[in-house]
Amino acid sequence: MSDRRTGTAGRPRVVLVTGVSRYLGSRLAGRLAADRSIERIIGVDTVAPRGEQRQLLGRTEFVRADIRNPLIAKVIASGDVDTVVHLNVIATPTGAGGRTAMKEINVIGTMQLLAACQKAPSMRRLVVKSTTAVYGSSPRDPALFREELAPRALPRAGYAKDAVEVEGYVRGFGRRRPDVTLSLLRFTNFIGPTIDTPLTRYLSLPVVPTVLGFDPRIQLCHEDDGLEVLRRAVVEEHPGIFNVGGTGVLLLSQALRRLGRPALPVPSPGVSLVARAFRGAGVVDFSPEQMRYLEHGRVADVTRLREAFGWCPRPTAEAFADFVASARPPMLDPEVAAAAERTILDLLTRGRVAPAPSPGVLGA
Repeated sequence: MSDRRTGTAGRPRVVLVTGVSRYLGSRLAGRLAADRSIERIIGVDTVAPRGEQRQLLGRTEFVRADIRNPLIAKVIASGDVDTVVHLNVIATPTGAGGRTAMKEINVIGTMQLLAACQKAPSMRRLVVKSTTAVYGSSPRDPALFREELAPRALPRAGYAKDAVEVEGYVRGFGRRRPDVTLSLLRFTNFIGPTIDTPLTRYLSLPVVPTVLGFDPRIQLCHEDDGLEVLRRAVVEEHPGIFNVGGTGVLLLSQALRRLGRPALPVPSPGVSLVARAFRGAGVVDFSPEQMRYLEHGRVADVTRLREAFGWCPRPTAEAFADFVASARPPMLDPEVAAAAERTILDLLTRGRVAPAPSPGVLGA
């Protein structure tokens, strides 16, 4: 596919990246720092980057700042920032210190950041990382979600609800500052050899609980391709809303077979009980919208991205294959698998939910 660029005359001079101490933020800042056409890279976060993140940053200038604080406006103004990349929208309460803190960072933080950007005369470009979770997951969903489609039912809680609110504030900013190029990127689930997400943790369980009677379609974005889309949105002119992910899908049953992971189908009434147990043990931080995703799945149309960027992430199956190649050996110790299965069955029994008759993979 051709590697067409657009709007290269408006390349950024000073870029500010939020959430720079997190995985995606540090990797993106490092990629931008390697581009000598950009004069300065400023990375913002509430905590200093550690270990590998610090090494990735290159010449990025780290500023300890909380985007929930109006002082973020001084960072943007004093740095004469013309491009802001907002990555600090957190997907799990555990990583934020609880659901209340998560919502404050996601929603209040975004409001303060946008207020600071609105006041800055130097601002020329804003790139915001969002999620296809804004479309929700339901049995009445279309085969493909296009960017202009509204969800059948708005998400009511968690990360997806925060993302809907964030997008609302971003669109408001776009109306107030039409001179700023605004790119809103809705990513599918990230996958890859090194990224750590609720989905990768779920797929790495020794025995994977699934929802009895459901085999959802899963669409994925390779971590390297997601970073490349972010980079291109920074150095090129791509105004608009874009779904970002690989073409094609995998059924959950196919994914588990390729990983060699045994599945334990759980009746719907017992799913929330198992999810709470995993959250309490700190194994997988499942939210209600993620549980619905494991029932109904979700697939987004990436045609607009491919046409505008002249490029598209690798297909879902190829991205997943890279994850499989780096995953733990699929051949499990039978005693470990049996112990994990007994734990889940015990949870269901104590919760008065009848377990599924067979621990096989759905659709096998």
